Amino acid sequence: MKKNILFFLLAALSCLPGKLFSQTYQLAGNPVNTTGWDLVSDAAVSGDFIRLTTDQTSRYGAIKLSTPITLSYCDKWKVEFDFRIDGNGTTQFGRGDGFTFWYLANPPTGFVSGGGLGIPSNASGLMVGFDIFNNTTEGQMSKVHLLYGTNNTAGNNIEYNNTPGSSFHSPDLYSTQPFVGDTYKHVEVNGETDLSNPTNWIIKIRIDGVLIVDQSFAPSGNAVGMTQGYFGFSAATGGASARHSIKNAKVFVDKVPILNNTITPFVCTNPTTGNGTVDLTSYNSQFVNNPGNYLFTYYILGVATPIANPSSFQYSGNTTIKVVIKDPTSTLCDNGDGIIQLNPTPFAASDASLIGCNNNNAGTATFDLNTAAVTTLAGTTKEFYPTLYDLNAGTNQITNPNAYASGPATIYVRVTTSQGCVSTSKITLNIHPVVTVNDRELRSCFIESNPSTASFDLTSAAVTPTPVGITKKYYPSLTDAVNNTNEITNAANYIAPNGVVYVKVFNSNGCYAIAKVKLTVLAPVLSKVLQNQTICMTGKTTLDAGPGFSSYLWSTGATTQIIKNIGVGTYWVKLKTGECVTTQTVNIYPSEHPVVSNIDISGGTVTVYVNGGTSPYQYSMDNVHWQDSNVFSNVVRGEAKVFVKDSYNCEPIEINITVPNLINVITPNDDGINDIIDYSALAVKQNLEVNIYDRYGVQIFRADKANGYRWNGTANGRRVPTGNYWYSVAWNENNKKITPVKFSGWIVVKNRE
Repeated sequence: MKKNILFFLLAALSCLPGKLFSQTYQLAGNPVNTTGWDLVSDAAVSGDFIRLTTDQTSRYGAIKLSTPITLSYCDKWKVEFDFRIDGNGTTQFGRGDGFTFWYLANPPTGFVSGGGLGIPSNASGLMVGFDIFNNTTEGQMSKVHLLYGTNNTAGNNIEYNNTPGSSFHSPDLYSTQPFVGDTYKHVEVNGETDLSNPTNWIIKIRIDGVLIVDQSFAPSGNAVGMTQGYFGFSAATGGASARHSIKNAKVFVDKVPILNNTITPFVCTNPTTGNGTVDLTSYNSQFVNNPGNYLFTYYILGVATPIANPSSFQYSGNTTIKVVIKDPTSTLCDNGDGIIQLNPTPFAASDASLIGCNNNNAGTATFDLNTAAVTTLAGTTKEFYPTLYDLNAGTNQITNPNAYASGPATIYVRVTTSQGCVSTSKITLNIHPVVTVNDRELRSCFIESNPSTASFDLTSAAVTPTPVGITKKYYPSLTDAVNNTNEITNAANYIAPNGVVYVKVFNSNGCYAIAKVKLTVLAPVLSKVLQNQTICMTGKTTLDAGPGFSSYLWSTGATTQIIKNIGVGTYWVKLKTGECVTTQTVNIYPSEHPVVSNIDISGGTVTVYVNGGTSPYQYSMDNVHWQDSNVFSNVVRGEAKVFVKDSYNCEPIEINITVPNLINVITPNDDGINDIIDYSALAVKQNLEVNIYDRYGVQIFRADKANGYRWNGTANGRRVPTGNYWYSVAWNENNKKITPVKFSGWIVVKNRE
């Protein structure tokens, strides 16, 4: 048989790079899936196996593929299956007869007598028989027969076919490999091209891993040159009886997957010579993915010798090229076939047109001249010229056809095919209408947390009069817009200060123009009349935000321009100007109370010293009559009050004071009259101090709690000389704030000694 057999894709190899899943022909499953197979006569599905015959005499069964398989250029193949032969047999002939795996050009379609193991007479192809009945001795045996040829011997029994180089008969394996039994036996049949004689197959058969045959077989009879047939199994019982069963049948193939079986490229011939040249290898990618993974051989149909130089194949008329594709990494049948049909026809380039964008009104469009549909042929070369004269003269060829800037014009092109055929045509360049845009301004209210910025909805800028069918993109600068860099992605909420952005407007043709949008931040508008105030703590005032605003909303809930009877605190008002609202805060501070820092009393004169608050101050000792002077004269001795208020005329502060009795003369002669100065009545005052000084300012006596705040005109236990002395009495009045009081005067001491 010519090295031609089609197999099922080996699943383990189907995942290799560059391969696709192929058909898988097999008999497996429970129940067995027989889709794509035909059951003949007695054959039937029985659970997970195919029963070819029942255990009866004169029974026949077969299973074959429904469609023939075309075999071509197969280097290696493999078949696996399990078989079982069991049953009761007959008294005269025992169990019989056996079964065959085959690839036949004329498979059985009905009953076949048992002697040929179910193989029709004169069947041609590859037959591997598993024989359990010796037709000579009519006894049991276990033999393997192989025929690579035509079943045309007596009785159509391959047991008797001994065609030299095409047949094989094993020894009787009855004692070591009995075919009859309750268990399945596993068979592997491997075939590969005999490299020393490529028309032969080297066939290897193993039963349960034991090698039965390993030799080269030559096709004979009608198997020579056979290219199409059917895979299948058959069995017959003849005069004996047995049940013949098979399961887990697989025929493996790793055939190169072909994308296109036939391609018909455009080719032409040189009018002068009548010949053309084509690179057949340039079409490899149309047959398979990743052509670098495969080996390609090219034949002229009907010629057995490969084309020697396929990359420069010369032809003249219609020529059919057969392409054989081989995967060098494959271990099984791996050849794919393709056809390249060369039908030379005259070549003519077509006139074409291109239309481009006059982007941003630049005056020209940029054209890729190579995209002009002047030809659908692959592998052509094109030369472009600005005028027909330049094309004919070969001058001023356009050197940048992929990015040719031009206004409306006509360009001329010379197209040369890979076979050297030449044609010229023209390309008309047109320009789309200019995209119309207008510069615009967007004004937006300031953001309170950052008043120099605002949130702009850039999408609301009406930069184009025809918004239907346009697309807009936004950029922070003109350079960014031209180069498509730094696109603004938050165009509906773009935070920015005063400035500009650029809008790139595309129409449905992909053309664009750029518009400028000025961004203006509407600054806060504050009331010029609303000012902070200072009032008395318990006082009330009026707040006026001033006119000119469209609405007012105070923190008090009022919506008027003016609010009245407002006490100390912090307030805000929302002032609306146009669509913007400015929040302005105003404070009403409590006035600072004045503080009496100290009081001097000299005789009947009281001097009040004040700080804090806001001058000028006013003073009173009865909270009725007020004076601007801080000095009170002729104050009566005893307890008194001093009132002070500042310019805010708030509730005055009140200070309690004591004006001591004024003693100017003492006569310390122990007569009980004016013998001492006695300020013990002030002992209840805080920090009371009484000091006596001589006329030089030297302290000569200090009255304290120990001496009862009394002085009897002595110093260091001795009477002081008669003369004038000064005294100073200081204490703190216990008011809301401790007020220092100082009382001073002079005294005459008259001693008789």
